[in-house]
Amino acid sequence: QEYLLPRVDGKADSPTAGGHNTIVLQAEPPKDHIIWSLCSFFYFNPMCLGLAALIFSIKSRDRKVVGDLEGARHYGATARYLNIAQSAKPLIPFLPLLLLLQHCSFCHLIKMIKKKLEISNLAIKMD
Repeated sequence: QEYLLPRVDGKADSPTAGGHNTIVLQAEPPKDHIIWSLCSFFYFNPMCLGLAALIFSIKSRDRKVVGDLEGARHYGATARYLNIAQSAKPLIPFLPLLLLLQHCSFCHLIKMIKKKLEISNLAIKMD
């Protein structure tokens, strides 16, 4: 894509007005996340999300080769979402354990504070 820039005096440059400035914008190539999809497929693949991510990554790469960058972005984004879901899934069983540990530590902290307050109240009453 080429865009004409205005000259300093405010008049737009045109090819007939003597030289012109052009900016050529290079779009960032879409990412297909093929390596991440391969890792998801081979290492943690219950429920076949890794396989689905791999398929979408291959489709994204095919679209990029054909020249359909928008289609490649779409398939690449879908592969990325599937890879995120696949990577987060092994952490889900540990979530209740983390919440339980947080709750227990919070209860323990409250008990310690109450005990400290009781000790300080007894010390004040004894004086």
